[in-house]
Amino acid sequence: MRNVRVIARLDIKNNFLIKGIQLEGLRKLGNPYDFSKKYFESGIDEIIYMDSVASLYNRNSLNEIIEKTSKDIFIPITVGGGIRSIDDANKLLRSGADKIAINTAAVENPRILEELSNRFGSSTIVLSVEAKKKTKETWEAYTNNGREKTGLDAINWCLEAEKLGVGEILITSVDKEGTCKGFDYDLIKSVSEKIFIPIIASGGMGELTHFEKVVKSSNCDGVAIANMLHYKKISVKEIKNFSIKNNINIRA
Repeated sequence: MRNVRVIARLDIKNNFLIKGIQLEGLRKLGNPYDFSKKYFESGIDEIIYMDSVASLYNRNSLNEIIEKTSKDIFIPITVGGGIRSIDDANKLLRSGADKIAINTAAVENPRILEELSNRFGSSTIVLSVEAKKKTKETWEAYTNNGREKTGLDAINWCLEAEKLGVGEILITSVDKEGTCKGFDYDLIKSVSEKIFIPIIASGGMGELTHFEKVVKSSNCDGVAIANMLHYKKISVKEIKNFSIKNNINIRA
């Protein structure tokens, strides 16, 4: 049975950790490095840094934060936002990122996923999907931090990206993100049943039972948590202890 990764997601704007609801109404919380260091010391498995306005301004400005983080934090670091070329990806990876997540540029030019995977290896490339529910069984992929429609069916887009060589998919429910009302379980289940690469579920965790439900109702390989950790509503230790008690395989 797979080991589920407990992942801290940090959305960043102008070098500040931020948090909102449904990717709107963003509030500054502090220095992202300080939060990451605390999560690392608490036993988190991975860190995801997302530059929330990078695609809007056609740049990713996290190099300095990544350099500092990678010197002191020895777990995988994924970085996303504003990556539009091999050169952009290379700069972030040289700064200390282990994986790069791409959304907007991939929608505009899907072949960039193939190019990046061939250059850096599939395990380094993550497709970030921001999905909004359309009907009971369909979701649309969005870009620019959930602002722009793409017209792409989210599940079909994940399937295409897998064929193009990405090694992992981070799927965020825009509808559920920041609400603490639970994940979009149908979305995560639908994606994880159709593809073979690892899936990270993101958006909506508000209590420990939500973690259990998303893991047991799907084949997700990781759960990204933001609000609950940032506002100290729950600790990494509590998540891991709960998982062990409820027969969820996690990384010790």
